[in-house]
Amino acid sequence: MSYVFLISGLLLLVIGGEFLVRSSVGLSLKLNLSKMIIGLTVVSFATSAPELIVSIQSAMDGFSGLALGNVIGSNIANIALVLGVTALIAPMMIERDFFKFNWPWMMLFSVVLYGMLHLGNDLNRWEGIALVALIIVFLVLLIRRARKNPEAVDLDEVDQDVAWWKIILFLVLGGIALWQGSELLVTGAVEIASNLGIPESIIAVSMVAIGTSVPELAASIIAAVKQEKAISLGNLIGSNIFNIGSVLGITAIIQPFSIDIESMGLLNNDIYWMLAISFSILPLAYIARKFEITRFKGALYVISYAIFLYLAFNTL
Repeated sequence: MSYVFLISGLLLLVIGGEFLVRSSVGLSLKLNLSKMIIGLTVVSFATSAPELIVSIQSAMDGFSGLALGNVIGSNIANIALVLGVTALIAPMMIERDFFKFNWPWMMLFSVVLYGMLHLGNDLNRWEGIALVALIIVFLVLLIRRARKNPEAVDLDEVDQDVAWWKIILFLVLGGIALWQGSELLVTGAVEIASNLGIPESIIAVSMVAIGTSVPELAASIIAAVKQEKAISLGNLIGSNIFNIGSVLGITAIIQPFSIDIESMGLLNNDIYWMLAISFSILPLAYIARKFEITRFKGALYVISYAIFLYLAFNTL
């Protein structure tokens, strides 16, 4: 039954995330926000909603390893799995400006999280407030840059005449699906971990993380098949930034949590994988074809993700 809960929870999270993105974009267009701001703020935050709900629910239920592992695992999956699979289907170009803003901010958030966790093996409310404050600074600077380049994100396919009742309906359905999905996902993941004698943190960085990254993976594959530039590297990096700044920040404010002994692998192993995978974009951008994630580089990412999963379960 626990596997039914897990699969049902993942399905509801995917559906809820899709509804929330649609309602968020529709609302933003109604408020006449620019395409850049919609793409890099509202949509990015909406796609991080599954991680947010799962992390808050896990922390409140006392499963800190599940809350933290979900974010660390999702950040690894977004690059190694999502970017890797997408590049295998269709190589992706990296804008030179990417390394002046998006990548440095992602690394800053990653290093700050590393420092906070190693200070006391926990995330308290003050650290949560600091992460949220940092994401606000990021958003302010992001919006300023967006105004200078309002056409950087292509959202032409979005229906700008969407009715208000549809926006409200999608918002309500999305919220309900995310709430129920998180309940089922956490219940199923904890039961599986308990039955197999596996720490919930390992289930979190693997099964749960992949599940909450499904929306990004599906969207990226569809974009690659259609050969449309609907999903960019910058959007994936933005998702990683929101995962740390908003998801863990808000979770720590609502319910501070500490890392138990069974979940110490998150600090002694998994977070180093997150830092390494995140940093790897810089050197790979200058190897062979410059400023392009080729199929070969995509294959390297997918292989590295397979190795990460193997080592995660092999340490049991």
